[in-house]
Amino acid sequence: MPETTYARLRRCHDCDGFPTVAVTIGTRAPDGTRETVTVACPACRGTGNAAPARTALTRVRG
Repeated sequence: MPETTYARLRRCHDCDGFPTVAVTIGTRAPDGTRETVTVACPACRGTGNAAPARTALTRVRG
């Protein structure tokens, strides 16, 4: 029975690991193909990975 091994990187919660998509803008090129625009996820800036959680820094008085 095979075991599933998941990647250790955390996926972005906004894009779920699909950071860039091609969106049709509704017009067609002269050769009949659709015009598209590539859009990157604004939360992860196109990486697909979530930023690591910030760690709290405590000041040690001594």
